[in-house]
Amino acid sequence: MAICPMDPSQELELLRLVFESIHSGAIVTDPQGRVLLLNGPYAKFLGVKAEEQLGRHCTEVVENSRMHIVAQTGIPEINHSHKIKGRTMVVQRIPIWKDGKVIAVYGQVMFKDVQDVGKLARRLSLLESKVKMYEKELLSLRSSRYTVESIVGESEAMAKLRKEILKAAAHNLPVLITGESGTGKELVAHAIHHASSRRVYPFVRINCSAIPRDLFESELFGYEGGAFTGARSSGKPGKLELAHRGSLFLDEIGDLPLEMQPKLLRVLEEKELERVGGTTVIRTDFRLIAASNQDMEKLVAQGRFRRDLFYRLNVIRIHIPALRERREDILPIASSILKRMADELSRPEPKLHPSAQKALVSYSWPGNVRELANALERAFASTDSDTIGLEDLPFYLRGSRKRGLTPQGPRLSHLRAEAEREAIIQALEASGHNRAEAARALGIHRTHLYKKMRKYGIPTSKT
Repeated sequence: MAICPMDPSQELELLRLVFESIHSGAIVTDPQGRVLLLNGPYAKFLGVKAEEQLGRHCTEVVENSRMHIVAQTGIPEINHSHKIKGRTMVVQRIPIWKDGKVIAVYGQVMFKDVQDVGKLARRLSLLESKVKMYEKELLSLRSSRYTVESIVGESEAMAKLRKEILKAAAHNLPVLITGESGTGKELVAHAIHHASSRRVYPFVRINCSAIPRDLFESELFGYEGGAFTGARSSGKPGKLELAHRGSLFLDEIGDLPLEMQPKLLRVLEEKELERVGGTTVIRTDFRLIAASNQDMEKLVAQGRFRRDLFYRLNVIRIHIPALRERREDILPIASSILKRMADELSRPEPKLHPSAQKALVSYSWPGNVRELANALERAFASTDSDTIGLEDLPFYLRGSRKRGLTPQGPRLSHLRAEAEREAIIQALEASGHNRAEAARALGIHRTHLYKKMRKYGIPTSKT
C-alpha cells in the first residue's frame, strides 16, 4: 500500500478516521484474540463502549466469535455466516501476516442481515435479465420499426386502426387486440407501446400458447432459488417483474391456463406479486396489452376463460380486419414487404407484374399478412429478375391459369400439393386453428401437420 509522506501522528490519525468510517462495523484482534481496535458502528450495534472492550478476549465482546481461531489457522474466512443477537449476519475474518507470522486478524460485518444478500442477489438477477432482454430488443429493432408508421395500408379500416392505436397509447388502461391469425396483432401492440409514455421502458412479450402449463407460473411470476428442481440458485425474475414501468404483451391470451387466470387478475388489481417459493411482496407497474385470434366471448360462455378477467382485459378493444376484407391494402403491403427484403439483401426492389398483382389481390389470404409475406419471400428468393411474375409466385396462387393436362399444364404432383394445402387450411379454419384437432381431422400426427404447414408456407404461429 502506498501512503503519501506525512507526519507519523497525522498518518495515525488518518488511519483511525478511516477505521471509524467503516459503516458496517470492524474489529481487529491480536494473535491471542484480544481486541486491539473496535470501531464505533460495531460498538453501537453490540451495545457496548468501544474503549472498554480493548484488551478483552474477542469471545467476551462478540458472541460466537472466531477471530482467535483464524489467528491460529491463518486461514481467512470470507463471507461466512455469523449469528449475533439472534440475527444471522455475513462477515469476513482476514489474518494479517508479517515475516511469516500472523500478527493480527481483521474482521468486518459485510451484511447486518443475511437476507440482505438475497435482496442483492435478486437485484443483480433482475438487472442481468433486463440487460439480456434489452439486448434482444435492440437486435429486433435493427430489422423492424415498431411504430404507428409501420402499419401499412390505404384502406379506411387501416386509417381507423392507426387512430385507435394513438388513442389507446394515451391511456394506461388494458388493451385487448383481436383479429385472425397473421393480421399483425403483435405489431399493433408494439405500436401502442412506442406511442405511449412507457416507450423508454421494457416491452415484454409472452406467447401463452407456447409455454408449457407446468412452467407458466414461474415464467410469469419468477422464482426464488431452490423453489423447484432445476431452479437457478440465484432465482429468476418473472416477466411481470421485468415489465415494471413498461408494457406486458400477452399473446394468445385465450390459451392462458385456467388455473393461472385468477393469479393474473390479482396482479392486475393489486399491482403486486410474489415469486414462486418466495414470501417477499414485489410491487410492479406495467401496462397490459393482450391479443387473441379466438372468440373471447365464446371462451367465457364455455367456461374456458374467467368472466371477471375478461372484463378486466376488455377495457380498450382494437380489432384488426382480415386482409381479404381490405383488398386495397394488399398491394401497398406487398410493396412494403418487397422493399424491406431488398434493403436487407442490398438488392434493387423488384416490381410486381400485373398478372402477379391480379393473383395477389384475388386470393383469399387465410393466413393474412404473414401468409402474404411468406409467399413474397419465396418468390423473391427464387428469382434474380427485377420483376416478379405470376410464374414466380407459389403454385397455389396461380389460379388464373388453365389447368389442362397439356405439357404446359401443371403436373399431377403440383395439383396434389395444392389440394393438400387447401385441405390443411380448411381443417385449421374448421378447428379454430387448434392444430391438434386439425391433425386428428386430417388423420395425421400433429408433428406431420407442422411439417406440412412449413412446406406449404402456412403460418404455424397464431398471431
